[in-house]
Amino acid sequence: MTADLLAKFDPLIAEHAGLLSTGIRDPFGIVMDEVLSPTRAIIKGKETILLGTYNYMGMTFDPDVIAAGKAALDKFGAGTTGSRVLNGTYQTHTECEDALKDFYGTSHAMVFSTGYQANLGMVSTLAGKGDFIILDADSHASIYDGCKMSNADIVRFRHNDVADLDKRLGRLPADAGKLVVLEGVYSMLGDIAPLKELVAVAKKHGAMVLVDEAHGMGFFGEHGRGVYEAAGVADDVDFVVGTFSKSVGTVGGFCVSNHPKFEILRLVCRPYTFTASLPPAVVACSATSIRKLMHAHDKRARLWEATRRLHGGLKALGFRLATDTPESAIVSVLMPGQEMTALMWSTLIELGVYVNMSRPPATPVGVFLLRCSICAEHSNEQIDIVLGRFAEAARACALFAQAA
Repeated sequence: MTADLLAKFDPLIAEHAGLLSTGIRDPFGIVMDEVLSPTRAIIKGKETILLGTYNYMGMTFDPDVIAAGKAALDKFGAGTTGSRVLNGTYQTHTECEDALKDFYGTSHAMVFSTGYQANLGMVSTLAGKGDFIILDADSHASIYDGCKMSNADIVRFRHNDVADLDKRLGRLPADAGKLVVLEGVYSMLGDIAPLKELVAVAKKHGAMVLVDEAHGMGFFGEHGRGVYEAAGVADDVDFVVGTFSKSVGTVGGFCVSNHPKFEILRLVCRPYTFTASLPPAVVACSATSIRKLMHAHDKRARLWEATRRLHGGLKALGFRLATDTPESAIVSVLMPGQEMTALMWSTLIELGVYVNMSRPPATPVGVFLLRCSICAEHSNEQIDIVLGRFAEAARACALFAQAA
């Protein structure tokens, strides 16, 4: 008899089937039939306001970005069919890395095929057997997977807890290799890390620091580099990882650094060395977007304005939010449980508002939420429509009656 290797997923299969048996739409099977703009799409024939796409700076439809991609497609073709260390480095890849170096003010930049691979590659390559990786308990799955691949000893500290980080670092051998991995913005709750204090503790104990700025690039700090820039710790952060699939509006990942030995990583980082490189059109779009983000001051201001409007409006309506104030462009609405989360999500999509339904293990244990990602292109009118539909959905689902 053959053992079914998928049998371990039977409880999840049953849970998902039970969710759909209630008649709601599948929260994890949405298809965009047509995308009209960074904030609008057609889903099942209905125009829908997009409030769950991470398209923070609205660069996906920027005319210059699209033109750069079209030109590269004509000049270099559809793909590279090779790794960056073989035939997969085109002029567009080096131009994209140059744009990153200019944006971040660093001497080195390395582009990966996804943001997931950037974290997977950097974390697993920097720390190895005999080293320690110290990470926030709420770290992204890509960071955890990099830890598993590294063979390093893993130490977790309580989320955003400076004292706990200090205590755990203090227990480690003083002469051991140590990598502290932090995120500028935590993607589920939308809260930001106290990087000034956390980085100071890491340096006190002789650790190197990697900060993931996936959800902070573009609109935190004087140059839009991220929370680490806004916190004033750029000189003490050794590596910054990010993604193109948020503010840049394309796909891909990267790491920037001033470390003098950084370039050797191209030969020893397996998720970089053994992966086909991004299509030339994608990196051409990315380079153009990154250079435009250097001067996107108006967009940054508009993004924060829209974020404050949504956060304040939801709070005024009586919704429980994950943060008391708008800390980032992620506004997470806390729900009492999975059933209500799914019902609210389904009601909102029927009303023409798309948000993310999030649940464990993506969220901390016992936390269910509707996650809203604001875009610089959201108008005041759209935000007000969203607020009205949240109120309508809450009435239809008797949310506040259940919460009481």
